[in-house]
Amino acid sequence: MISATLVEKNSQPWWKYGYVWLVISGPAIVVVAAFYTLWLAIASPNIVLTDEYYRKGVQVNKNLENPQKSFAPALSGRNHAATPSVDQLRN
Repeated sequence: MISATLVEKNSQPWWKYGYVWLVISGPAIVVVAAFYTLWLAIASPNIVLTDEYYRKGVQVNKNLENPQKSFAPALSGRNHAATPSVDQLRN
């Protein structure tokens, strides 16, 4: 009987315990974030293909056939950065 009276005096409603809110807040935040992500996906969908995807693909293939023309600025920049203009002496 003594233990029953101690339990009754010390017991509180569940919402007054901080650990309960800590446990509930994690999944609640995830649910809110999931709905926000769903709203973003519905509000602004990404267009996967444009109407001119085939024409752009053909143009890319033409550029790849002649790499000296299509990649010339990138290759010259890379080569310039990789090779110094003056030979370096090694000690």
